[in-house]
Amino acid sequence: MNSITTLDDLWMGRPRSIAVGLLESDGHRAIVDPGPGSTLDTLHQQLRARGLGVGDLDAMLLTHIHLDHAGATGALVRENPRLAVYVHKNGAPHLIDPSKLLASAQRLWPNELQRLFGEALPVPAENLRILEGGEDLKLGSRRVEVVYTPGHASHHVSYFDKTEGVAFVGDTAGPDIDLGIWDTSFAAILERKPTRLFLTHFGYSDNPSEHILLFRERLHRWAALTAEILRRAASDSAAMDSFMSATYAEISEHLPAGEAEHYAFSAGLNLSFLGLARYLRKSATAAS
Repeated sequence: MNSITTLDDLWMGRPRSIAVGLLESDGHRAIVDPGPGSTLDTLHQQLRARGLGVGDLDAMLLTHIHLDHAGATGALVRENPRLAVYVHKNGAPHLIDPSKLLASAQRLWPNELQRLFGEALPVPAENLRILEGGEDLKLGSRRVEVVYTPGHASHHVSYFDKTEGVAFVGDTAGPDIDLGIWDTSFAAILERKPTRLFLTHFGYSDNPSEHILLFRERLHRWAALTAEILRRAASDSAAMDSFMSATYAEISEHLPAGEAEHYAFSAGLNLSFLGLARYLRKSATAAS
């Protein structure tokens, strides 16, 4: 049996915030991005509803190591020590020792880290399967190509399921954003001609080309908006407020009020601003 199932981690009690991919093929089971430690109980419930437990899993495929995607990895490996964890080489050291990752997250969420993301336990080195991009994984009868797709993070990969044409593309925006590199990653995904995109935040897109092109256009437009706001704002906090107000207004044009608020919360508009501002300042310094 070949199947791909979407599991909803119900992050912070909210549906459609964090999606976990469950891949089954000829008795082999893998999950893509297990989510944060704070949603472990929900993940267990989702698996039990399908007659499965963590012990039935064979592998975890991580698009990247940020806590909302991979924070639960160490706890799951502790529960099932035979799990193989696929991760890019740049992210692997931070799974073995997550202290720097947690310190960085603590700066962003000084009073909320535990509530939002729970515990992130170390992953033993022997469980890791180190990726660079270009690998061809065999999961049961399923063939999955690893595509190196930096731009959101230097350790970001996407997984292209050759069996069903689905691309698991990971995340949206963040502190390591690089627009030029990301454009290359968009092209790499489109070259595979996926029939569907699996989005961690959240679910499927059945028109990959349109989705990626619209996302690219918005990303560059928001970068231009950030640059203009930074030129005018009296402080970084004022700049962030202006960015969040403008982008929330744009989102609200396309979604009902409740959904717009939910999207803004899940997407982390403040993190998008921080990432874009950091990228623009680094680019300006490099050019000077």
